[in-house]
Amino acid sequence: MRGTEKTTQPSPAAAAASAGMPEADARQRVCVLGATGTIGRATVAALVQRGHEVVCFVRPRTGVQRGNPTPGCLPLFDGAAVKEVDISDKASIVRDGFGAKEFDAIVSCMASRTGVPKDAWAVDYRAHLNVLEFASQFSVSHFVLLSAICVQKPLLAFQQAKLAFEAALIDSGLRYSIIRPTAFFKSLSGQIERVKKGRPFLLFGDGTLTACKPISDSDLADYIAGCLTDEDRWNRILPIGGPGSAITPRDQGEALFALLGRTPKFRSVPVALLDGIAGALGTLGHIVPGLAEKAELARIGRYYATESMLVLDPQTGRYDAAATPSTGTETLFDFYRSVLCGTATPERGAHAVF
Repeated sequence: MRGTEKTTQPSPAAAAASAGMPEADARQRVCVLGATGTIGRATVAALVQRGHEVVCFVRPRTGVQRGNPTPGCLPLFDGAAVKEVDISDKASIVRDGFGAKEFDAIVSCMASRTGVPKDAWAVDYRAHLNVLEFASQFSVSHFVLLSAICVQKPLLAFQQAKLAFEAALIDSGLRYSIIRPTAFFKSLSGQIERVKKGRPFLLFGDGTLTACKPISDSDLADYIAGCLTDEDRWNRILPIGGPGSAITPRDQGEALFALLGRTPKFRSVPVALLDGIAGALGTLGHIVPGLAEKAELARIGRYYATESMLVLDPQTGRYDAAATPSTGTETLFDFYRSVLCGTATPERGAHAVF
């Protein structure tokens, strides 16, 4: 905890404000959580590019280096500082993270890796709450949170954990921007290799059960970084998707076959198969605890197989593509083309169905 006699160095935004410069136009000192993930790395780059002073809090022994890393180390970006901080330990947050300097904003791209209840409540809720507890003590005025659009219909533990922290953030008195993106490119790229090998594209039902507006890492990162200065994104929950119309899994498959110059070939997988797997694992989970987590993963898979990643109309209970905002320039099919050409490599998301 910070003592009453502790002195701090003014943040860049605070110094600019004292000089008569509007805060929104100032270079800000930003703490980034979840910087080692794909969205986190892109967000760090976007913040650095905008001229902000970026400090990344990463888990101890993550193996992160700036510049040219040694083998086994994950690179971040020149211009971003890295601090090893145990977010589950409040003392470490103060001692190893905030230190003696103030921050203008916290940007969190942090999320549980699996979404199972234990991880979700530990990371999506409690770890965020630990950081939020000390935010005001270190002059943080703005908290930008990367959440998920699927919390609109919370049937899973990780969605409930995310909503619990969203509520805590809104009640905290800090300025907030809560971003709820639609599907990520990495989560929709798992079938590229099987189709390249001549195998059919797998669909649940006829492939039109769901739709989404996928968003690229770079477009989402630019949107996240823009929340620091765009007043229209302050104190708001912000659903956001990528450019273009909403697309279904069948659309994804047809586009992939077209890019490969092949006749589309699909295979339907019944949703009931996921229900059976989840049910069986859930029952066995009462006997073998490890299977309970696998049951939750099956339920997560079923959710993404049957629910659209679009804005949910609370009046009708239907997903509305027209009401789902869009940003950016890169489409999922642009990404598919880059992967097929060898200029991009998808990093699979933990919640990818295929």
